[in-house]
Amino acid sequence: MKFVSQITILLVMIALLAGCDRHRADRVVIGSKNFTEQAVLGEIFAQQLEARTKLQIERRFYLAGSFICQQAIVSGRIDMYPEYTGTALTAILKEPPQRGNDAVFQRVKSEYERRFQLTLAPALGFDNTFALEIRGDDARRLQIKTISQAAQYTPQWRAGFGYEFMERADGYKGLVATYGLRFAGTPRIMDLGLLARALTEKQVDLAVGNATDGLIPALDLFVLEDDRHYFPPYEAVPVIREEALRLHPEVGPALSELAGKISDSDMQQLNYAVDGQHRDVKEVVREFLRQKGLTR
Repeated sequence: MKFVSQITILLVMIALLAGCDRHRADRVVIGSKNFTEQAVLGEIFAQQLEARTKLQIERRFYLAGSFICQQAIVSGRIDMYPEYTGTALTAILKEPPQRGNDAVFQRVKSEYERRFQLTLAPALGFDNTFALEIRGDDARRLQIKTISQAAQYTPQWRAGFGYEFMERADGYKGLVATYGLRFAGTPRIMDLGLLARALTEKQVDLAVGNATDGLIPALDLFVLEDDRHYFPPYEAVPVIREEALRLHPEVGPALSELAGKISDSDMQQLNYAVDGQHRDVKEVVREFLRQKGLTR
């Protein structure tokens, strides 16, 4: 009976796997991390593929951070998601930060192909580096523009950071060591989407967000210059399963049409349309792709 049970379980597993393969024959699953920009980029991928291919597109957005998305794509639960080269280099590959957009892109691409059977499509055109943000009023009052200049005031400031930033190799520990930063207390760990509002409401005095956050100009926040060049480049790129490209070779050329099409200011405006104007992501993306001549 035990042998029969094992055979039954094996047959069920084979059937499930076969069903998954058939289901994936005409379907691509797009994931994203859990903040606005990622949902916007995921939707851009989705609408571009819907316009250029006959594939069914499934959206699985807001999956949490880099590590969850990496697990999801390696295990085959998603076929692609937007990532940033510096994040891939330091958080996923566990390598030290390095400079040079091309050098970082090529290193990540080669290692992703070797280790994970994943590859990168060409960069989208913008660099979403980490941004140390303070209130605009404070920047003007204190006449500070750089992180080095801010270091003399941080012992009196309360800081707020995302959980992932506190854990990453290119995150909190290296930043405070590079600039000699100290704070008034233990930094508050907050969701990325709450940090800008926490600054304006004076719950914190300094936060680390994303340089393309649409609320930076809208809320009169000031981004301090990384004058010691601590952060590596964070070019936005599609990460794709090589198996998905084998099954659906039309995906590669379709995504390559997005190369260099999204500038820093484009991304900031897209984020603001969703976060600041509370517009629907699909509508915002549809309008953007038409403006770029990618869809009708």
